[in-house]
Amino acid sequence: MREEEKKLSSQKKRGKSIFKKRWVYPAIYLVCAALLISGIFWYQSKGNESAKKNFSYRGDNLVGKKEYDNPATEVSKTLENFKWPVKNKDAAKIVKDFYDSKASAEKQEAAILVYNGNQFRPNRGVDIAMKDGKEFDVVAAMSGTVIKVNENDSLLGNVIEIEHTKGVVTEYQSVKDIQVKVGDIVKQNQIIAKAGTSQLNEKAGTHVHFEIRKDNQALNPNTYFNKSISALENVKAESKSSASDQMNSDDQSSNSKDDNAAESNDGTDNSSDNSNSQNTDDSQG
Repeated sequence: MREEEKKLSSQKKRGKSIFKKRWVYPAIYLVCAALLISGIFWYQSKGNESAKKNFSYRGDNLVGKKEYDNPATEVSKTLENFKWPVKNKDAAKIVKDFYDSKASAEKQEAAILVYNGNQFRPNRGVDIAMKDGKEFDVVAAMSGTVIKVNENDSLLGNVIEIEHTKGVVTEYQSVKDIQVKVGDIVKQNQIIAKAGTSQLNEKAGTHVHFEIRKDNQALNPNTYFNKSISALENVKAESKSSASDQMNSDDQSSNSKDDNAAESNDGTDNSSDNSNSQNTDDSQG
């Protein structure tokens, strides 16, 4: 027992003597500081790994990143103005103007299309040709998406439609060698076809018939050349009125044709009656 007590007492004395030394407490502080700094670095490294999982180096998941993934054409269209559908406007001219219900009777008459000999139709766009009468490239008047291509329309001379925003469409008739298809995104001034001919306006020769439509109603392109698409926001009532006038004009043209046909039939009947009457008189004589 005494030996064990002596050992315990000697160990206690050694422990006390160690703490009495000057280097013990600084060493303890250094060890604690090292553990604390190691813990901080470990925590930061875990945080970086978590951040890498949520955010790649390309920033694909950054807030607002997806908002910039939309096509730039949506922005550019609001900055563009409607242009003539030709490369060189100075070398071109309008050979058949838009039928405007508010224009003079002379201008309205000049804007009527006569085809198939006795059929009439108000011009719902402008017919453009080169001053020298030569063939030319047809270009997109504004950036947009091709929504229609018809290469089998001999009356209109083939058709391309490009949508620029919801409800706003430009139409290109009397074209050939079409270079776009439905679904293509085209830029302003991009070549989409070559000018051709149509049965609807044979007198114009090689030309392109160009229309601007809002909610399927034809508008006067001359009014909106060099203006942005925002200029079409308040034309709903105007377009409906114009469409109504054009429909009335079509009806009048149709009635005129019916009247001419009726007069022709009356003339035939009268001639027949006169012939029968003459034959009767001859037999009586």
